Amino acid sequence: MAQLSEAFAEYASDILNKALEKKPFASLVVPGGSTPRHYLPALAKCPLPWERITITLSDERWVDVNDEQSNENLVKKCLLENLPTSAPFISLKTHHNNPFTAIKEINQRLNKIPQPLNLTVLGLGEDGHVASLFPGMHFDLLSTQHCVAVAPPIAPSPRVSLSLSMIARSNHIALIVASKAKQDLLDQLNDEIHNNLPITRILQYKRTNIHSFEIAI
Repeated sequence: MAQLSEAFAEYASDILNKALEKKPFASLVVPGGSTPRHYLPALAKCPLPWERITITLSDERWVDVNDEQSNENLVKKCLLENLPTSAPFISLKTHHNNPFTAIKEINQRLNKIPQPLNLTVLGLGEDGHVASLFPGMHFDLLSTQHCVAVAPPIAPSPRVSLSLSMIARSNHIALIVASKAKQDLLDQLNDEIHNNLPITRILQYKRTNIHSFEIAI
């Protein structure tokens, strides 16, 4: 685990440093869930000019940011609290009662992040979902929206997610594969096409700039 986390941190650091050689600011998207606590601390140790890197989330559950289920809460503990306070962070959570009424404000916030995104880190679900984009959803790669509101059929709370178009247009995507079942799915998608899966649409759009990390937990 430690070796793979270090490999991820080295990869991410290299991508961000190269981006900052070309432009004054860069962008980093990180996921929530349980897996990032295994590799984000390694990234936090990288001696990057964090004040020039704007960080946001791939998706967020519509709960209080101090709730244990909050992705922002996890990322703060595993990454942001170990970075300089000058590191810019864009929250996906607002004061609204639900994400559907908050989309306009969140899109406005995301207008401030350097685009296209320099590095987007994603987890992979066994059903092929990424961020909070689930199989069977309508995906529009031409959408100009930065984010979408989602009400998953089996979930305790609604969510907000970066849109498929914003994710797919990232310069680089790091896909964290945290189990054999997920690695098997990724291997299968190299040979078969499943257009209803979000990960398939991303692979079709930007296969050459996707780097996968298999992290057994």
